Amino acid sequence: MNFLITGGSRGIGASIVREAARAGHGVAFTYLSRADDAAEVERTARSESSGRVQAYQMDVGDSAAVERVGDQIIDDFGSIEVVVSNAGINRPNLLVHMTDEEWHEVVTTNLTGAFHVARHFLPAMIGQRFGRFILISSLGHRGITGQANYCASKAGLHGLACAIAKEYGRRGITANVVVPGVFETDMTRAGLSTANREFWVKYCPLGRLGQLDELSKLVTFLASDGAGFINGQEIAVHGGLDWAP
Repeated sequence: MNFLITGGSRGIGASIVREAARAGHGVAFTYLSRADDAAEVERTARSESSGRVQAYQMDVGDSAAVERVGDQIIDDFGSIEVVVSNAGINRPNLLVHMTDEEWHEVVTTNLTGAFHVARHFLPAMIGQRFGRFILISSLGHRGITGQANYCASKAGLHGLACAIAKEYGRRGITANVVVPGVFETDMTRAGLSTANREFWVKYCPLGRLGQLDELSKLVTFLASDGAGFINGQEIAVHGGLDWAP
């Protein structure tokens, strides 16, 4: 199978790219501005795979860009069976101070971007009567202080996935949402405060942060034939800690 993974140049996205490549799948992935990071992910994934791995610069929030680059991806790979919508940004602020720009930028990338990508790749999936949509959400879909824009965008992914599941299940297309907790990434190692890290480790029943392969292996499973009857579901990967302050 061929995967498309948005936001694949670092963190969770990069881990999914490498796992899908190691499993022998063809992998297209997108990035917005981190060209050097994307090139390194592409190089590493290619070294671990016998399939094609290719990075594409694309702004998921720009519908014209999604149409243009999406067509190129289909031309290059022939077909895309699995779409992983992972691209996301965060612009924290208290709601009373949040600007229109902060709201729209986050919602456009995180939610509208997933819509643009799904809309573009659905017709081919309908034609081949097979497809997998896997949307990467967050514990923030239940609310986090100072992140109303991010929380609303991630909550919207749950509704989008359920709509796809109901509209296209009879065409062999499934859609599910993965809800990660806090994982060990370069971003969390650099940006997670000591107090926040202590909070997650203290209250998580497993007493630790997640490892990226624990998430990426779930994603490749959801793309497999073994997950063919899992549709319209929310799968949590948070070690048992299902809330945030």
